[in-house]
Amino acid sequence: MTYFTADLHLGYKKILKFRKQFPDIQRMDSYLITRWNQKVKEEDIVYILGDLTHKSIDSDKTIEYLNKLKGQKYLIPGNHDLHLLKDVDLKNCFESVDLMKMLKMNNKILTLCHFPLLEWTDSHRNVGEGKSLLLYGHIHDSKTEGVYEFLARNYPYALNVGVDINHFEPVTLEECRRNNAFFFDR
Repeated sequence: MTYFTADLHLGYKKILKFRKQFPDIQRMDSYLITRWNQKVKEEDIVYILGDLTHKSIDSDKTIEYLNKLKGQKYLIPGNHDLHLLKDVDLKNCFESVDLMKMLKMNNKILTLCHFPLLEWTDSHRNVGEGKSLLLYGHIHDSKTEGVYEFLARNYPYALNVGVDINHFEPVTLEECRRNNAFFFDR
């Protein structure tokens, strides 16, 4: 099985001001790790589209988190992961690390990037079901700046894989589509 996720921000206390359902960082981390491991098997593939931890979290702690998470992990770094690129031997932690990645899956071209994009490979050819999808993170569940609404209205083939709108767990492509549609409609 192949899963996608973003914006876990493990160990980052300041994220709690947005994730008010968690009383402290230990419970948030524990919940995220438990949700991940209840779903993901060791042989599964998980694409992490950035912000696994935060730049304030040291590399040893990040490796500790990674060792707790099941699956074959691929990283597309986000703005809070840049410290990992210089401080951690990523070859031991991830199958690959790419600033952006393209995959072919279920007869679709997937472009994976931490940041939402306005154009991606073959996005201009999307008709009907969409042959080309963008999977992104970064914006969490924010509707306040209008970015999510703009993307959902104008770019239906751009899907937010962040944990904040995906029940705090990695999701399959189909689960991500359903969660994005539900989140936008509420």
